[in-house]
Amino acid sequence: MNLRPALAAAALLAFAGAAQAATPAPKVSISSYAQLKTPLPYPYDEAASAEAVDAAVAKAKAQAKKSGKLLLIDLGGNWCGDCRVLAGTLDLPEMQRFVDKHYVEVIVDVGRFNKNLQVPAHYGITQRLEGVPSLLIVDPKTDKLLNQGQVSKLSDARNMTPQSLADYLAKWVK
Repeated sequence: MNLRPALAAAALLAFAGAAQAATPAPKVSISSYAQLKTPLPYPYDEAASAEAVDAAVAKAKAQAKKSGKLLLIDLGGNWCGDCRVLAGTLDLPEMQRFVDKHYVEVIVDVGRFNKNLQVPAHYGITQRLEGVPSLLIVDPKTDKLLNQGQVSKLSDARNMTPQSLADYLAKWVK
């Protein structure tokens, strides 16, 4: 008896079920970043000490764990256009609602890749970040990095669509 067709069908059904289980991304109200409100935000606290950053991450992780949400750590700098595009997109009402529903966010200034690098190092990222913004999506119950190998996926945010940015955030939510 050939089990290959049955196994293939079972795998297809499992994949379809997993795809349906994912939370849909919000429909983004803009099609181009040129439609973002200007000036774009400067979200990173450049004066925050390493101790203040560590405390903010710990507090956000505890809130995420208590609320059953994921922890979203945004690593970047105000000098970075892609970081500011991300921040402007996250300021859209539909994105704010989505992030507030599924994540607890903490924003960490990494300077020019020379500050607060203890945060990514905690999650095994000890080499220089591939770019910013880098997002660490963490399961706060296990303190495990969920998007290993994809943390710098949005470092070219300005060449993505606003909807693809929303889709990226949605793919980690169950």
